[in-house]
Amino acid sequence: MVVFEVQHHNAQEKVSVKPLHFGFLLLPNFSLIAFSSAIEPLRMANWVTEQELYECTVISADGEAVASSSGVSTLADCSLEAIPELDTIFVCGASPVARTGNESVIAWLRKHQHGNMAIGGIGTGSYVLACAGLLDGYKATIHWWDLVSLREEFPQTRVTSNLFEIDGQRYTCSGGTAAMDMMLFLIGKHHSLDLASTISEQFVCERIRPGEDPQRIPLKVRIGTSHSKLIEAVTLMEANIEEPLSTDDLAYHVGLSRRHLERLFRKHLQSVPSKYYLQLRLERARQLLQQTDKPIAQVGTMCGFATASHFSTTYRNHFGITPRQERVKQQERSQQPPTGTLFGSHEQPQR
Repeated sequence: MVVFEVQHHNAQEKVSVKPLHFGFLLLPNFSLIAFSSAIEPLRMANWVTEQELYECTVISADGEAVASSSGVSTLADCSLEAIPELDTIFVCGASPVARTGNESVIAWLRKHQHGNMAIGGIGTGSYVLACAGLLDGYKATIHWWDLVSLREEFPQTRVTSNLFEIDGQRYTCSGGTAAMDMMLFLIGKHHSLDLASTISEQFVCERIRPGEDPQRIPLKVRIGTSHSKLIEAVTLMEANIEEPLSTDDLAYHVGLSRRHLERLFRKHLQSVPSKYYLQLRLERARQLLQQTDKPIAQVGTMCGFATASHFSTTYRNHFGITPRQERVKQQERSQQPPTGTLFGSHEQPQR
């Protein structure tokens, strides 16, 4: 038990605070930026208050060091079988998502899901929680690249595209720097918003983003223009991938002539509507090929291609490989063991 001093009505009070014990289970190829964004706010909370508000334990399945997706390895404090009592455990998932190889982790999660310990997923860690059945009936999120597959594979999970979700004893976030937003939210909930804001300032964060914020940057930023009619046209394209609209239909729905719409695309996107639309459909197809096990012909149909041969030819012309080769390439990539040099220590990190 430690003492946490706070200011209240110009008088100093002493509040007894038991350190919260957080565990971080690192899976091979975990995202280093997501893990750092999650654990550093906890370390900073201790530094700012000069109290041990949080205790952190790094875990791996076998207790050995784990290589991140960037090849940098981090030492583990213990294995799954030697985990101390925790208030919360976060699964830091692989990048890209690993659909096999986590059987022991999934079994452990199922065994411990009914206790008092909160369970969270960072990035694709949400996928592992879903595989264990821990997200059935819960609101949860994952990195936007994996949203489609999470929704389709786990219909019992209420999947959102938010930055993070706190639903009962289930904490999930989209990964990357969103892990920091989730941790700052939890710190604010456990202690105070003032402390969370102070930590945010220490990390030179402009603001603490709420969980409801969207993961992806606004469309007008992505396409580099704020022209309302152009944004409306691209939004229609993204919403109608399986049954593509013709250029005439797009022009009609946004209230422009076909020629005017084509001029907008050439001026702002250096493309024509039909070509830009095709690129969107092919990118979606690539996402489905890499994330799901759906038959290639079905992927083509879901992305607006009438025949498998047309899909294959168009895909090869755009990406340089066929859909089948894309899937084989992804399978080989997911089976490659991570490599890297050891990094990290068990000592308290310095500011």
